[in-house]
Amino acid sequence: MNQEQLIDILETCLLVAGRPLSLDDMQALFDEGEAPATKDLKDALEDLAERWNDRTLELVKVASGYRFQARKGYLQWVARLFEERPPKYSRATLETLAVIVYRQPVTRAVIEDVRGVSVSTTIIKTLMERGWIRIVGHRDVPGKPALYGTTKQFLDDFNMSSLTDLPPLAELSPDDHLQKELDLPGEFAHDDVAASDAALSPEAELEAEAADLIEEDRADEILADEDQAVELVSEAELE
Repeated sequence: MNQEQLIDILETCLLVAGRPLSLDDMQALFDEGEAPATKDLKDALEDLAERWNDRTLELVKVASGYRFQARKGYLQWVARLFEERPPKYSRATLETLAVIVYRQPVTRAVIEDVRGVSVSTTIIKTLMERGWIRIVGHRDVPGKPALYGTTKQFLDDFNMSSLTDLPPLAELSPDDHLQKELDLPGEFAHDDVAASDAALSPEAELEAEAADLIEEDRADEILADEDQAVELVSEAELE
């Protein structure tokens, strides 16, 4: 099999797969003894990416493998193909995600310490159901609190191949706080999200959880632009 044939096979399978394909997935496309070497696959993928340089789709590498996706300039039209409108995430949810992303593995207590407010159980549940975070272990202290970290799904959805692709964070002085450093774009902001970082009373925490539940029920918008979502998370400059 020559290089052009291999490129054509990979191009076709990547376009119809509907999911990222790893190098192992690609080798499994061929009969035993005929599978191309890893180096040959990588060379073919590089040539394939160049072939699509001037087209509306691009070949990208994410955590789960390689996939074709629409270029950023076409996302507003692609989004209209789908009738279901996924949820819009609250400021508190995005702040919690930012802490987990940059401090993982991290306990709930550390998240609360960084944010300065209690973390609603609903927020953790929302992030886990979305597939962006998971329990990666338990801290060896009394109570064995869960340690949270991000998943391959998070990397795939935010168009990254590994955590090394995360934007670096600037150092903050001890007096700085996440809340005033996080500057959310208007389309992600919520008028009903409290701006204060004061510690919540039990009653206020219950109200916050109720607001999160209402937020999920209203779920009327998505972080459609993955690059913008990555930028949003990167603005949460943690110590």
